[in-house]
Amino acid sequence: MPVKLEKELKREIHIGQTPYVLRIDPLGMKLTEKGHRKGIELAWDSLVDGEAALAAALNASVAEKLE
Repeated sequence: MPVKLEKELKREIHIGQTPYVLRIDPLGMKLTEKGHRKGIELAWDSLVDGEAALAAALNASVAEKLE
């Protein structure tokens, strides 16, 4: 039986050699480089309604044009 997410969870992960902190809470998730405040935030409703996929596709398209 899954446990209801009622408070924030923090986990450290390494991507390559860089440590990051993943915070998961009832509103969404945030990935930041360890020791920093700014990072990538994603709300659960954006993930569910496809807005996050649209933003990722737009960012990829813009990055290709800048190269």
